[in-house]
Parts: sequence; C-alpha cells; structure tokens
Amino acid sequence: PPGDTTGCTFCHTSSEERCSTCHQRHQFDPAIARRSEQCKTCHWGKDHRDWEAYDISIHGVVYQVNKNDPSNFDFSKKLSDADYVGPTCQYCHLRGGHHNVQRLSTVYTSMGMSNADRGAPLWKGKRDTWVSVCDDCHSPRFARENLQAMDEACKDAGLKYTETFKVAENLQLDGMGEPMPKDLA
Repeated sequence: PPGDTTGCTFCHTSSEERCSTCHQRHQFDPAIARRSEQCKTCHWGKDHRDWEAYDISIHGVVYQVNKNDPSNFDFSKKLSDADYVGPTCQYCHLRGGHHNVQRLSTVYTSMGMSNADRGAPLWKGKRDTWVSVCDDCHSPRFARENLQAMDEACKDAGLKYTETFKVAENLQLDGMGEPMPKDLA
C-alpha cells in the first residue's frame, strides 16, 4: 500500500542511480560519503534496524571510538586503498569503491524474510560472497560460523515477532485493541 511504501521508494528506486542517496547534494565530498553515518539516513528505525545493529556491534563500537582519528580512519583515501582499524558500512558494502550496494548485501531483512530458509540454494552465491568480504579480516570459518549464528538469531527473532503480532491480533479480535479503553479507565 502507498502508505507503507512511501519511505521505501525514497531509497529503493535505485540508489546506484541517485547520487544524493549517499552523497550530500550541496557538499559532494567522497570523504563524507565514506562515513557510516551516511547510511543511517535511511537504515535505522523500526523498518531498517541496520544502523542500530551496526552501532552496537563490535565493528560499530570500534568505528565510534576511532572515527575521528585519521590514523585509524583516513576518509580521504579511496575505499580500495582504505586500511581502517574496523569496517564501516561502506568498507564492506561498497567494497573496492563499487557503487552497487546490493551486490554485497546480506540476505537479512525485516520485511518478511525473518523465517526464510537462508540455506536454500537461492542464497548460496550471496552468502559465499558475504563470507569473502568478512575474510578480508577474519577466517572463512569464523565468518561462516557467525553467519550461521545470525541465521539462528533471526529465526528465533522471527518466531517471537510472529508470536507478538498474533497476540495483538487476538486482542484486536477480542475488542481490546485500545491499550486503555475508555470504559475501563
């Protein structure tokens, strides 16, 4: 429905073709576009929890603590030449300076995918590519084990998410849709 997709089309019409999705219109500086905060513009909140997940992860903490030290994060260098102390969103998703963000994305999303079978052949190529990005800094075994752990966490979270909506639906059917109906106040 249009009300549900208005926010989606702002970014998802084709970010590779719209420079202003990642770059500021009036200050087109690649050094700014290489900072993780640029992704926060769209990738945070209830429908895209990517920023929150990154920010509280070990990678995000390393970034937050060190981002203002040019010896740890020299944003003036091209991504292909970057030697960061930890990964930014761009370092992994725009690997080598390539602008196709989807090419190196994971198979995780909160838009109905939480219960998907990520081991299905459909995802194999994407998962193998994802592991190859992680093995810039980690062993392939470490990357695959963490990918499997995320699969399990997403499956568990998806079940809880579905269960929560079922409770809310049942409350609505029982006439308890309002948190505090006036007749019970």
